[in-house]
Amino acid sequence: MEIIKKLNIPAEFFYDNVMKSVLFDIREQTGKQLSHDQLKNFSYIKTFSKNSSAKIEIEKVEKNKTYHYRTSTTANDYVVQYDITVLDDKKCEVRYKETMESYGFLQKMNDAALGIILGYVKKRNFKKMLLMIEESY
Repeated sequence: MEIIKKLNIPAEFFYDNVMKSVLFDIREQTGKQLSHDQLKNFSYIKTFSKNSSAKIEIEKVEKNKTYHYRTSTTANDYVVQYDITVLDDKKCEVRYKETMESYGFLQKMNDAALGIILGYVKKRNFKKMLLMIEESY
C-alpha cells in the first residue's frame, strides 16, 4: 500500500506529530524516555494482547524527512516508511508506504485475502489521520 498526499502544514509539524506518537509508544511499552536522537536502530517488543507481540525496529530516522520502521512477528514482517518532502515553508508532501512479507504458504494466502478487504479500510483510516493532523495545525 502506498499513499501520497500533499498537506497544508509544515514538514516539521507533521514530523513532530509522528514522533510524539512513536516516543509515547516506546515509553508505554518499555518505560524508557527517549529523544529523537536515540531512535535510529532502536528496537523493542510491543505487546498487543496477552498472546500477541511483535518486535519493532526503527530503521531510519531523519528529522523532518524520514521515519522507517519494521514490525516483525512469527507470521509476518511489515515495513512502514514515512517520507516527507518540503514543498514550501507551509506545505509538505507525505509518502507513506507499507509492505508486508508473510511466512508460510497458508499465511500468505490468508494475508492476500484479508489484504484486499483491509487495504481499503487502512487507506481510508490513514487519510483520515492525515486530515486530523492537518486540521490540528
